Parts: sequence; structure tokens; C-alpha cells
Amino acid sequence: MQLNFQTYGTGFPVLILHGLFGSLDNWQTVSRSLGEFFQVFAIDLRNHGRSPHSDQLNYALMAEDIAEFMQTHGLPQAHVMGHSMGGKVAMLFALQHPERVAKLIVVDIAPKAYAPSHLSILAAMRSLDLSSFQNRNEIDAALASAIPESAVRQFLLKNVARTDTGAFKWKLNLPVIDQHYPELIRPIAAPHPFPGPTLFISGGQSDYILKSDEEPIKTLFPHAQFSIIPHSGHWVHAEAPQEFLKVTSDFLR
Repeated sequence: MQLNFQTYGTGFPVLILHGLFGSLDNWQTVSRSLGEFFQVFAIDLRNHGRSPHSDQLNYALMAEDIAEFMQTHGLPQAHVMGHSMGGKVAMLFALQHPERVAKLIVVDIAPKAYAPSHLSILAAMRSLDLSSFQNRNEIDAALASAIPESAVRQFLLKNVARTDTGAFKWKLNLPVIDQHYPELIRPIAAPHPFPGPTLFISGGQSDYILKSDEEPIKTLFPHAQFSIIPHSGHWVHAEAPQEFLKVTSDFLR
């Protein structure tokens, strides 16, 4: 699995892993800023962005994709940061390959199981025949009844691309993501904890990480620190970029 990536800057490597329906494009601002101090590798996970499509999708496979990526690019060790789904990939990778992770940053996700809150989004996306639309505004309007939040629709529309004939298509592998979605809401587990420095960042207006999650998190990540960015929701890095960069830079440096 030759993952698509973009690199910024020089120095000790930092891997950035996006969330569900996301891509490395969502992390350009953060990647450029951290690239002033590190060599940043922003990565498209399998079935997302410009990375290859696969019939299989689960956290074990995605964690091994990251191990293969580091080996391919000659990276014996790196800082690893992941948001949401990418945060679970980062957690499992750190638990399975602790010697490869210098510091771990997990953004607005816990290692627990989650309710299937994306089913309506998946259904709305799958219901559209993108090739029948003339422009992105039409696609946006078609999604509006099922997904009333404009910001969420604009985020999802970043996955729309043109085919060689000029028709619209989804860049991500929507059927496989839909099929394996139950895998993506399962908990992360491991027989041994990750011994390295770990930072969990949450949005103050998000309910993805609760106070009651801190003790179970510490079981797997005993050196975990917690940082809440008050005026942000689940997409902390996009909603409060300056605060997010300060917290992450201070921790990594």
C-alpha cells in the first residue's frame, strides 16, 4: 500500500493522519507551520484522498500501512499525530510499534467504541449519482436535507473530483468505507501500554473525549497529558488553528 503523502520542512519527522472522510489537504496549514521545525509527512490513509483503494479497511491494516510507510521512507522513528479515525490509527500504531513513536498526539478521539453517528452521512453520500450533477453547488444542495450543517457539507465536498471525461466522482472509496464502518467505531486495545509521551487534545465543544475517558486512556497511555481547546468542536485544528499549533508545538519541542 503506497500511501499518498506530502512533505514539508526538514528535521525530526512528524507523521499526520487525518480523520474519516478527510485527507492530507485538511492539514495544510498545520503541516506548513510545523514544517518550520520538523519534517512533516501529511499522509492520505487507505481509501481516502489520493491513496490507493482497497477492499479491506480496519485499524490493524491502517497501522501496518504506517509501519510500511516509515520503512519505505527510511524513518526509524517519528512523532505521530492523528485526528479522529487517524487518532485511532496512531494509537494502535504506537501500541504495536512503541519503539517507532517518539511522541504521540491524539486529537479529539478516545480508544473506546463509539456510536454509529455517521450512518446518515454515509447514506446521503451513497444516494447521489455524482455523474448526473453539473456543478458543486448542485451536489451541496442535494446533500442539504440529510446534512443541514454547511461546514460539514463543505468538508465532505472536498472529496469530490472530476473524472477524465469531466464528470464528478468521489475520491474516497465510499462503498468500502460504508461496508467496513463498523470496524471504524470499534475500540482500540493492546496487551501492553505505550510507554512514551502522549498528548490528547480535545475540543471544548466536542463530546468525543469525556472526563470519564481519562482513566481508561491512562491504562493504555500511562504518560498521557490532556489539553482542552475551549472554543472548538471536533475539528480542533481547523476551528482553532493558532491555539492548536501552540499546544502541539510546545509538546513536540
